[in-house]
Amino acid sequence: MVCLVIKQGGSAALPEWKALFARLMPELEVRDWNDPTVDPAHVDYALVWKPDPGRLEKMVNLKAILSAAVGVDHITCDPIWPKNVPLIRMGGEEPVMQMEDYVLWAAFSILRDAASWRVGQQEKVWTRQDAPARTSAEMTIGVMGLGSLGAPVAMRLARAGFQVSGWARHAKTLEGVTCYAGAEGLSAFLHACDTLVCLLPETPETTGMVTYDLLAQLRKPAGLINVGRGPLVVEADLLRALNDGTLHTAVLDVFDKEPLPASSPLWAHPRVLITPHAAADASRPARAAYVASVIAALEQGKDVPLRYDPAKGY
Repeated sequence: MVCLVIKQGGSAALPEWKALFARLMPELEVRDWNDPTVDPAHVDYALVWKPDPGRLEKMVNLKAILSAAVGVDHITCDPIWPKNVPLIRMGGEEPVMQMEDYVLWAAFSILRDAASWRVGQQEKVWTRQDAPARTSAEMTIGVMGLGSLGAPVAMRLARAGFQVSGWARHAKTLEGVTCYAGAEGLSAFLHACDTLVCLLPETPETTGMVTYDLLAQLRKPAGLINVGRGPLVVEADLLRALNDGTLHTAVLDVFDKEPLPASSPLWAHPRVLITPHAAADASRPARAAYVASVIAALEQGKDVPLRYDPAKGY
Protein backbone atom coordinates (compact mmCIF):
# COMPACT_ATOMS: atom_id res chain seq x y z
CA MET A 1 0.00 0.00 0.00
CA VAL A 2 1.26 3.49 -0.89
CA CYS A 3 1.94 5.55 2.23
CA LEU A 4 1.47 9.31 2.59
CA VAL A 5 2.55 11.18 5.72
CA ILE A 6 1.03 14.59 6.40
CA LYS A 7 2.32 17.59 8.30
CA GLN A 8 -0.27 20.29 7.75
CA GLY A 9 -2.87 21.46 10.21
CA GLY A 10 -1.55 19.41 13.13
CA SER A 11 -2.70 16.04 14.43
CA ALA A 12 -6.22 17.39 14.97
CA ALA A 13 -6.58 17.70 11.18
CA LEU A 14 -5.67 14.07 10.47
CA PRO A 15 -9.24 12.67 10.68
CA GLU A 16 -10.35 15.13 7.99
CA TRP A 17 -7.34 14.31 5.82
CA LYS A 18 -8.09 10.58 6.18
CA ALA A 19 -11.76 11.07 5.30
CA LEU A 20 -10.86 13.11 2.22
CA PHE A 21 -8.30 10.63 0.91
CA ALA A 22 -10.59 7.67 1.73
CA ARG A 23 -12.97 9.14 -0.84
CA LEU A 24 -10.37 10.32 -3.35
CA MET A 25 -7.83 7.48 -3.18
CA PRO A 26 -9.01 4.61 -0.94
CA GLU A 27 -5.86 2.59 -1.56
CA LEU A 28 -3.68 5.28 0.04
CA GLU A 29 -2.41 4.77 3.60
CA VAL A 30 -2.54 8.16 5.34
CA ARG A 31 -0.37 8.66 8.43
CA ASP A 32 0.40 11.52 10.78
CA TRP A 33 3.84 13.13 10.50
CA ASN A 34 4.13 12.95 14.30
CA ASP A 35 3.10 9.29 14.61
CA PRO A 36 6.11 7.59 16.30
CA THR A 37 5.10 4.20 14.87
CA VAL A 38 5.66 5.32 11.27
CA ASP A 39 8.72 3.67 9.74
CA PRO A 40 10.50 6.41 7.69
CA ALA A 41 11.55 3.79 5.14
CA HIS A 42 7.87 2.91 4.58
CA VAL A 43 6.88 6.44 3.48
CA ASP A 44 6.29 6.99 -0.24
CA TYR A 45 4.98 10.57 -0.23
CA ALA A 46 5.08 13.48 2.22
CA LEU A 47 2.64 16.41 2.22
CA VAL A 48 4.27 19.02 4.40
CA TRP A 49 4.33 22.56 5.71
CA LYS A 50 7.54 23.57 7.49
CA PRO A 51 8.84 20.03 8.04
CA ASP A 52 11.26 19.43 10.90
CA PRO A 53 14.83 19.81 9.56
CA GLY A 54 16.37 16.45 8.73
CA ARG A 55 13.15 14.40 8.84
CA LEU A 56 12.60 14.18 5.09
CA GLU A 57 16.18 13.03 4.56
CA LYS A 58 15.47 9.97 6.72
CA MET A 59 12.60 8.88 4.43
CA VAL A 60 14.93 6.99 2.13
CA ASN A 61 12.22 5.66 -0.21
CA LEU A 62 10.36 8.90 -0.84
CA LYS A 63 8.92 9.20 -4.34
CA ALA A 64 7.92 12.86 -4.00
CA ILE A 65 7.58 15.70 -1.53
CA LEU A 66 4.39 17.73 -1.86
CA SER A 67 4.37 21.27 -0.55
CA ALA A 68 1.20 22.26 1.31
CA ALA A 69 1.73 25.77 -0.09
CA VAL A 70 2.44 27.35 -3.45
CA GLY A 71 5.95 28.21 -2.24
CA VAL A 72 8.61 25.67 -1.28
CA ASP A 73 11.08 27.81 0.66
CA HIS A 74 9.69 26.34 3.90
CA ILE A 75 11.11 23.02 2.69
CA THR A 76 14.28 24.04 0.86
CA CYS A 77 15.49 26.03 3.88
CA ASP A 78 16.45 22.62 5.33
CA PRO A 79 20.06 22.20 4.17
CA ILE A 80 19.74 18.42 3.97
CA TRP A 81 16.33 18.03 2.36
CA PRO A 82 16.62 15.18 -0.21
CA LYS A 83 17.27 17.12 -3.41
CA ASN A 84 17.09 13.96 -5.52
CA VAL A 85 13.39 13.59 -4.66
CA PRO A 86 10.82 15.47 -6.80
CA LEU A 87 9.42 18.47 -4.94
CA ILE A 88 5.96 19.52 -6.13
CA ARG A 89 4.36 22.89 -5.41
CA MET A 90 0.71 23.12 -4.41
CA GLY A 91 -1.58 23.74 -7.37
CA GLY A 92 -5.11 23.26 -8.54
CA GLU A 93 -7.83 25.69 -9.59
CA GLU A 94 -8.79 27.00 -6.14
CA PRO A 95 -5.57 28.82 -5.17
CA VAL A 96 -5.35 30.32 -8.67
CA MET A 97 -8.88 31.70 -8.41
CA GLN A 98 -8.19 32.97 -4.90
CA MET A 99 -5.10 34.80 -6.11
CA GLU A 100 -6.98 36.27 -9.05
CA ASP A 101 -9.74 37.52 -6.73
CA TYR A 102 -7.28 38.98 -4.24
CA VAL A 103 -5.24 40.89 -6.82
CA LEU A 104 -8.43 42.17 -8.44
CA TRP A 105 -9.62 43.43 -5.03
CA ALA A 106 -6.23 45.02 -4.37
CA ALA A 107 -6.17 46.69 -7.79
CA PHE A 108 -9.62 48.20 -7.30
CA SER A 109 -8.62 49.28 -3.78
CA ILE A 110 -5.71 51.22 -5.25
CA LEU A 111 -7.82 52.52 -8.13
CA ARG A 112 -10.45 53.97 -5.77
CA ASP A 113 -7.96 54.99 -3.04
CA ALA A 114 -9.49 52.74 -0.41
CA ALA A 115 -6.59 53.50 1.95
CA SER A 116 -7.87 57.07 2.39
CA TRP A 117 -11.37 55.77 3.09
CA ARG A 118 -9.96 53.41 5.72
CA VAL A 119 -8.23 56.32 7.47
CA GLY A 120 -11.38 58.41 7.25
CA GLN A 121 -13.43 55.63 8.83
CA GLN A 122 -10.94 55.22 11.66
CA GLU A 123 -10.96 58.98 12.31
CA LYS A 124 -14.73 59.31 11.69
CA VAL A 125 -14.08 61.82 8.92
CA TRP A 126 -16.30 62.04 5.82
CA THR A 127 -13.41 61.64 3.36
CA ARG A 128 -14.10 62.47 -0.27
CA GLN A 129 -11.58 62.66 -3.05
CA ASP A 130 -11.05 66.00 -4.76
CA ALA A 131 -10.67 64.61 -8.27
CA PRO A 132 -13.02 62.23 -10.09
CA ALA A 133 -12.05 58.59 -9.65
CA ARG A 134 -10.09 56.91 -12.41
CA THR A 135 -11.63 54.01 -14.24
CA SER A 136 -9.98 50.62 -14.68
CA ALA A 137 -9.25 51.46 -18.32
CA GLU A 138 -7.11 54.38 -17.14
CA MET A 139 -4.85 52.23 -14.94
CA THR A 140 -2.01 50.15 -16.35
CA ILE A 141 -1.09 47.25 -14.11
CA GLY A 142 2.18 45.41 -14.53
CA VAL A 143 2.48 41.83 -13.31
CA MET A 144 6.03 40.72 -12.48
CA GLY A 145 6.17 36.97 -12.81
CA LEU A 146 4.02 35.17 -15.39
CA GLY A 147 4.08 31.65 -14.00
CA SER A 148 1.27 29.41 -12.74
CA LEU A 149 -0.25 32.29 -10.73
CA GLY A 150 1.01 35.39 -12.51
CA ALA A 151 -0.28 34.47 -15.98
CA PRO A 152 -3.91 33.85 -14.94
CA VAL A 153 -3.82 36.94 -12.70
CA ALA A 154 -2.67 39.11 -15.61
CA MET A 155 -5.39 37.79 -17.91
CA ARG A 156 -8.07 38.20 -15.23
CA LEU A 157 -7.05 41.85 -14.76
CA ALA A 158 -7.27 42.37 -18.52
CA ARG A 159 -10.76 40.87 -18.61
CA ALA A 160 -11.76 43.24 -15.77
CA GLY A 161 -10.91 46.23 -17.95
CA PHE A 162 -7.41 47.21 -16.83
CA GLN A 163 -4.57 47.87 -19.20
CA VAL A 164 -2.15 45.06 -18.36
CA SER A 165 1.54 44.46 -18.96
CA GLY A 166 3.57 41.47 -17.84
CA TRP A 167 7.23 40.79 -17.24
CA ALA A 168 9.03 37.47 -16.99
CA ARG A 169 12.58 36.23 -17.26
CA HIS A 170 11.76 34.58 -20.59
CA ALA A 171 9.42 35.72 -23.37
CA LYS A 172 5.73 34.92 -22.88
CA THR A 173 2.58 35.52 -24.94
CA LEU A 174 -0.72 36.10 -23.11
CA GLU A 175 -4.08 37.19 -24.46
CA GLY A 176 -4.80 40.83 -23.62
CA VAL A 177 -1.40 41.36 -22.00
CA THR A 178 1.58 43.30 -23.34
CA CYS A 179 4.56 41.14 -22.41
CA TYR A 180 8.16 42.12 -21.71
CA ALA A 181 11.04 39.80 -20.94
CA GLY A 182 14.50 39.71 -19.44
CA ALA A 183 16.74 42.39 -18.03
CA GLU A 184 16.56 44.31 -21.28
CA GLY A 185 12.76 44.59 -21.06
CA LEU A 186 12.44 45.49 -17.38
CA SER A 187 12.82 49.27 -17.63
CA ALA A 188 10.31 49.60 -20.48
CA PHE A 189 7.88 47.41 -18.53
CA LEU A 190 8.16 49.55 -15.40
CA HIS A 191 7.78 52.84 -17.26
CA ALA A 192 4.59 51.53 -18.89
CA CYS A 193 2.91 50.77 -15.54
CA ASP A 194 1.47 52.76 -12.67
CA THR A 195 0.65 49.79 -10.45
CA LEU A 196 3.02 46.86 -9.95
CA VAL A 197 1.91 43.36 -8.93
CA CYS A 198 4.82 41.31 -7.58
CA LEU A 199 4.28 37.59 -8.16
CA LEU A 200 7.87 36.49 -8.60
CA PRO A 201 9.28 33.45 -6.80
CA GLU A 202 11.95 34.01 -4.18
CA THR A 203 15.35 33.21 -5.65
CA PRO A 204 18.84 34.65 -5.19
CA GLU A 205 18.16 36.81 -8.27
CA THR A 206 14.79 38.16 -7.10
CA THR A 207 15.51 38.71 -3.39
CA GLY A 208 15.66 42.46 -2.78
CA MET A 209 14.69 43.18 -6.38
CA VAL A 210 11.99 45.74 -5.55
CA THR A 211 14.05 48.74 -4.50
CA TYR A 212 13.41 52.47 -4.32
CA ASP A 213 14.97 52.93 -7.75
CA LEU A 214 12.70 50.27 -9.25
CA LEU A 215 9.57 51.81 -7.72
CA ALA A 216 10.63 55.26 -8.91
CA GLN A 217 10.30 54.07 -12.51
CA LEU A 218 6.55 53.54 -12.21
CA ARG A 219 4.16 56.15 -13.54
CA LYS A 220 2.35 58.28 -10.96
CA PRO A 221 0.24 57.76 -8.95
CA ALA A 222 2.15 54.54 -8.36
CA GLY A 223 0.88 51.48 -6.52
CA LEU A 224 2.42 48.22 -5.35
CA ILE A 225 0.69 44.89 -4.70
CA ASN A 226 3.04 42.28 -3.20
CA VAL A 227 1.62 38.78 -3.18
CA GLY A 228 4.86 37.00 -4.10
CA ARG A 229 7.35 36.80 -1.25
CA GLY A 230 8.25 39.34 1.41
CA PRO A 231 12.03 39.31 0.81
CA LEU A 232 11.50 40.46 -2.78
CA VAL A 233 10.84 43.98 -1.45
CA VAL A 234 13.40 46.06 0.43
CA GLU A 235 11.13 47.33 3.21
CA ALA A 236 13.29 50.39 4.01
CA ASP A 237 13.06 51.42 0.36
CA LEU A 238 9.32 50.75 0.36
CA LEU A 239 8.82 53.05 3.34
CA ARG A 240 11.00 55.73 1.78
CA ALA A 241 8.96 55.58 -1.43
CA LEU A 242 5.69 55.79 0.50
CA ASN A 243 6.88 58.66 2.69
CA ASP A 244 8.17 60.86 -0.14
CA GLY A 245 5.27 60.19 -2.51
CA THR A 246 7.20 58.11 -5.01
CA LEU A 247 4.70 55.36 -4.18
CA HIS A 248 1.11 56.37 -3.52
CA THR A 249 -0.33 53.13 -2.12
CA ALA A 250 0.84 49.62 -1.23
CA VAL A 251 -1.25 46.51 -0.66
CA LEU A 252 0.93 43.96 1.10
CA ASP A 253 0.15 40.30 1.81
CA VAL A 254 3.67 38.99 2.38
CA PHE A 255 6.57 40.27 4.47
CA ASP A 256 10.21 39.60 5.21
CA LYS A 257 9.24 38.58 8.76
CA GLU A 258 5.91 36.87 9.37
CA PRO A 259 3.80 37.52 11.29
CA LEU A 260 4.64 41.18 10.68
CA PRO A 261 6.13 42.46 13.98
CA ALA A 262 3.96 44.88 15.94
CA SER A 263 6.86 47.34 15.84
CA SER A 264 6.75 47.61 12.03
CA PRO A 265 5.86 51.13 10.83
CA LEU A 266 3.90 49.53 7.99
CA TRP A 267 1.00 48.73 10.36
CA ALA A 268 0.12 52.37 10.96
CA HIS A 269 1.08 53.82 7.59
CA PRO A 270 -1.92 55.64 6.08
CA ARG A 271 -1.02 54.56 2.54
CA VAL A 272 -0.69 50.82 3.27
CA LEU A 273 -3.29 48.05 3.33
CA ILE A 274 -2.06 44.89 5.10
CA THR A 275 -3.40 41.35 4.90
CA PRO A 276 -1.99 38.30 6.78
CA HIS A 277 -0.49 36.20 3.96
CA ALA A 278 -3.98 35.19 2.91
CA ALA A 279 -4.12 35.93 -0.82
CA ALA A 280 -4.25 32.26 -1.80
CA ASP A 281 -4.93 29.67 0.89
CA ALA A 282 -6.53 26.59 -0.60
CA SER A 283 -9.06 24.61 1.43
CA ARG A 284 -8.19 21.17 2.73
CA PRO A 285 -10.52 19.42 0.25
CA ALA A 286 -8.92 21.30 -2.66
CA ARG A 287 -5.42 20.41 -1.47
CA ALA A 288 -6.36 16.77 -1.00
CA ALA A 289 -7.83 16.59 -4.51
CA TYR A 290 -4.67 18.09 -6.00
CA VAL A 291 -2.37 15.79 -3.99
CA ALA A 292 -4.40 12.72 -4.99
CA SER A 293 -4.12 13.70 -8.66
CA VAL A 294 -0.35 14.18 -8.37
CA ILE A 295 0.20 10.86 -6.59
CA ALA A 296 -1.98 9.05 -9.15
CA ALA A 297 0.03 10.55 -12.01
CA LEU A 298 3.39 9.74 -10.42
CA GLU A 299 2.32 6.17 -9.64
CA GLN A 300 1.53 5.78 -13.36
CA GLY A 301 4.97 7.08 -14.29
CA LYS A 302 3.67 10.38 -15.67
CA ASP A 303 5.29 13.77 -15.29
CA VAL A 304 3.47 16.42 -13.26
CA PRO A 305 3.50 20.23 -13.44
CA LEU A 306 4.73 22.62 -10.74
CA ARG A 307 7.84 20.57 -10.06
CA TYR A 308 10.56 22.55 -8.30
CA ASP A 309 13.59 23.19 -10.47
CA PRO A 310 16.75 23.73 -8.38
CA ALA A 311 18.45 25.47 -11.32
CA LYS A 312 15.68 28.09 -11.42
CA GLY A 313 15.10 28.26 -7.67
CA TYR A 314 11.35 27.67 -7.96
